[in-house]
Parts: sequence; C-alpha cells; structure tokens
Amino acid sequence: MAELTIAREDDNRRYALFVDGEIAGFTEIHRDDNGRLVMPHTVIIPSFRGQGLASKLVEGALQDVAARGETVVPLCPVVVKFLHEHDVDGLTVDWPRKAK
Repeated sequence: MAELTIAREDDNRRYALFVDGEIAGFTEIHRDDNGRLVMPHTVIIPSFRGQGLASKLVEGALQDVAARGETVVPLCPVVVKFLHEHDVDGLTVDWPRKAK
C-alpha cells in the first residue's frame, strides 16, 4: 500500500500530495483581502489520476485548514463537490455566490 502525505507549502501557495515521496498533485491556496483562505484550483498529475487522490488531497487540506481555525473560500469545483458530499469538523466555509 502506498504512503500518502499531504503537506502545506505556504511558500508555493498550495497543499501538496505525495505518494511514496513523489508529488502526485496539489491544491492551490491564497489569502484574500479579508484573510480568508481561497482554494481556486486542484491538480492531480496525469500518471496518478483515477485513484481517488483528489478527494484525499482536498480532505487532508480542509482538515488542516479547520485545525488552524481558518475560513475557506471554495472556488475549485473539486473542493466544492467534496464539501457538498462531506462534513469537515470545525471547518468554517464562506461560500461564494457562484460555488453554492
């Protein structure tokens, strides 16, 4: 079984997903003028697609955001879909009009 690691990389403005130490994807993050954490885009490297890794990446990122007490603004369709299908304990979501 592969080892999955999710790391917040503030310098790269993303959460990165590693599979056995190799980058498999990332979800971009940046702060808006109100200090909220905006999540605009998620990418899974083509050779890692079809394994459900986008959901694992987004889940881990959102759990970390919740643990940090930050507010997330979901713009990425993958993040929006995940939030419609799952609860993340302690997560504060500020829905943009177009993502609801």
